[in-house]
Amino acid sequence: MEYTNLGRTGLSVSRLCLGTMNFGPQTDEAGSFAIMDRALEHGINFHDTANVYGWQLGEGVTERIIGRWFAQGGGRREKVVLATKVYGKMGDWPNEQGLSARHIVRACDDSLRRLQTDWIDLYQMHHVSRQTPWEEIWQAMETLVAQGKVLYVGSSNFAGWHIAAAQEAARRRNFLGLVSEQCIYNLLTRHVELEVIPAAQHHGLGVIPWSPLHGGLLSGAIRKEAAGEQARSGSGRSAEALTEHRGTIESYEKFCAELGHDPADVALAWLLSRPGVTAPIIGPRTTGQLDGSLRAFGVTLDDDVLTRLDELFPPVGKGGPAPEAWAW
Repeated sequence: MEYTNLGRTGLSVSRLCLGTMNFGPQTDEAGSFAIMDRALEHGINFHDTANVYGWQLGEGVTERIIGRWFAQGGGRREKVVLATKVYGKMGDWPNEQGLSARHIVRACDDSLRRLQTDWIDLYQMHHVSRQTPWEEIWQAMETLVAQGKVLYVGSSNFAGWHIAAAQEAARRRNFLGLVSEQCIYNLLTRHVELEVIPAAQHHGLGVIPWSPLHGGLLSGAIRKEAAGEQARSGSGRSAEALTEHRGTIESYEKFCAELGHDPADVALAWLLSRPGVTAPIIGPRTTGQLDGSLRAFGVTLDDDVLTRLDELFPPVGKGGPAPEAWAW
């Protein structure tokens, strides 16, 4: 396994992050335990979750599964860099969501209890709050850091200017501020190249892409469809996106076949090669899917391949950061 620092911190994390959103809804507890154990065998020490995962209001289903896995001992908690999130609705009352100081502190304590741990390595704001001033947010986070309950703070789904505003407010308080941004980023969704990634790089944040395979569309969706094996890409928004991008996906799968690599491996390798990216989040439902993700480290993308991928999946505007991408 390859490791890198999380943003400007001294924290070492694996270059693949284990996403746990499927734990509970798609993968039962025994299967989830097996995936987390296998991740450690591969050296994947970066695990990401959220208090809302499991999608049963207020129950924190996925966090509870991870907590019971930690409780088995064997150094599991000590080996893992644990990331979870706060913001989502955890109850029916108005103060059981968002980024008020009250909710941040309460949600942190609830996550610690479910996760059966004394600390969270990376506590991420799952979404920006347009109603809460940064002074209130940072005061709450500073309290959690001082108490040893949280070590680092990250963001998720922030715009570039949100990152800048957060960091300026943290600087005024002599607080470390954000160390990472988790955002959707893949060959089909490249908007963050305009401002989010440049802002993250400028302020020393590691970028943690979620949905690196765009809901399975970049994992050989058309090939699987023909074989009757499609899963995520065969329903909901993924099915709609496949209809919209079918021609591109067909060309992409043909190109990957010419390269001799699986489409999922090429998509992950592309993200691993992108400036500012710390660790794409993989969300395996089985240990086999987890094992397969490591093939991405064996994929080398030369300039000709990268140029062809840009042709298949054009960046926004002229490519690169704003304003050059559209201004001149």
